Amino acid sequence: MLAALNIFTKKSIGLTALLCFLKLFAWAQFFTVDSLHRNVSIPFKVVRNMVIIKMKVNDRGPFNFVLDTGVGLLIMTEPKMVDSIGLTVKRTIKITGLGNDGDYEATVTPPLDLGIPGLTSHGIPAAILKSDYFNISNYAGMPIHGLIGWDFFNNLAVKVTFSDSTLTVCRPKDLRGVKRSQYIPITIEGQKPYLEAMVTLNDGRQIKRKLVVDLGAGHPLSLENITAVNGLPKTVIKANLGVALNGPIDGVVGRVSALSLGKYKLKNVITSFPDTDTASINYTVKRDGNLGIGILKKFNVVFDYSNNALYLKQNETFAQPFEHDMSGIEYFSAGKNLNHLVISRVEPGSPAEEVGLQRADEIVSINFRPVSRMTIEEIDSLLKSRTDRSLLLEIYHEKRYDKIILTLKRRI
Repeated sequence: MLAALNIFTKKSIGLTALLCFLKLFAWAQFFTVDSLHRNVSIPFKVVRNMVIIKMKVNDRGPFNFVLDTGVGLLIMTEPKMVDSIGLTVKRTIKITGLGNDGDYEATVTPPLDLGIPGLTSHGIPAAILKSDYFNISNYAGMPIHGLIGWDFFNNLAVKVTFSDSTLTVCRPKDLRGVKRSQYIPITIEGQKPYLEAMVTLNDGRQIKRKLVVDLGAGHPLSLENITAVNGLPKTVIKANLGVALNGPIDGVVGRVSALSLGKYKLKNVITSFPDTDTASINYTVKRDGNLGIGILKKFNVVFDYSNNALYLKQNETFAQPFEHDMSGIEYFSAGKNLNHLVISRVEPGSPAEEVGLQRADEIVSINFRPVSRMTIEEIDSLLKSRTDRSLLLEIYHEKRYDKIILTLKRRI
């Protein structure tokens, strides 16, 4: 599974010029609920732990956007969006510090007309990257055009119901039905929500940590500045934790004993631990890690930025154990229709390496079922389904087809 994109976006953007430009509009960047509605229901799709909604831009589309509380500005990751939305007024700026290849460019738009039925956008510009640095479409196996966060959440109360894949959006004063939910105080800093949570390490020590509530992070939990000396789990696996705007994020994945959120206690939580070097980022807001969708989707969640409130109510998946990939394969979708599955990395010492799988091998079928007829979610679920489960893979390798039996192993 492509666990590498658990932190796959944007968390620490050093885009000073871009942010300064967009602050010109910041006083009026928000959505409102249309006067004829009290509540607006918006369907979403969860793909590889990303919440994806459809949205029109300047009456074009609809386009697929990742809903991401870890994003402080509207980002379009698909360079062709410049033409797709019919921009006539635009400004190009250089962005330094993106990856290892020098300066990148982005097109900064004027305020756009963002179309979500029942909502009206006000004064929201965007940054359109001139290079698809994240390759999110390849990761998701479907076209993804950008990420939206602060602009969507800052003026609304937003309930995310994972059990029926529906957002319920209203004015904060119209929010109802949260009395039986666990209230968690949050702060809104740098256009992102933060909370404090108690983490129980494997040696029994409890530490309080300030975490970004990050709907766009695929992992359950990420903790920074944790080393073998001060609490790194004994059992970990090395992993490519993702791609941020300043380059790849390396580290390890393990488990912490527990995470407490109000009355809720989650046990044996899969946790990412970025390397000190790749985590040493000058955040504008000091924090200790982030709380991702791997935990949030165990609840029905209400975000109410205007009242500094997060509400949690456990859903039917709450008691399900946290599981990580059991194959050692990271992969992405390729081809014109994104229906080819190509291995991008094989974890050393993993079941995949033991059976000889290699980078650039293509997975053609799993248990005789063509991957072109499977969703990326189905494939992810198979590869973390059960330890000692055997899967028959058909592989295209060096211009020939091979059949390989891959036996899954729980590694953490």
